[in-house]
Amino acid sequence: MTTRKLVYLGSTEKDANRLPDSVKELFSYALTVAHEGGQHEDAKPLKGFNGRGVMEVVADERNSTFREVYTVRFDEAIYVLHIFQKKSKKGIATPKPDMDLINQRLKWAEAIQKEVYGKKKTKK
Repeated sequence: MTTRKLVYLGSTEKDANRLPDSVKELFSYALTVAHEGGQHEDAKPLKGFNGRGVMEVVADERNSTFREVYTVRFDEAIYVLHIFQKKSKKGIATPKPDMDLINQRLKWAEAIQKEVYGKKKTKK
């Protein structure tokens, strides 16, 4: 079995370290399950990516909502794309600035894959 790398893009590792302990534990465990080839029960495909392997885990803590977004679409690595506290009280949709950042970092992950592994091989 090949071990996939876990790659935090941008500020995601610092953002993870700033989370409340219970949220940090949930997000860390969800990544562990993904790393082992599974899907945590709280992980769901993020809308707007049409099955491109972009997953979201949502955690509620003291009247705040936190989200972790990562992609499992590559055989060689799991890329953590964004970790943030959802501030909007209007609906459950991910705010546009956050979606823009997720898209930007997904393109970055694709570029890393192409540069490091010479391919864009995706998991089916």
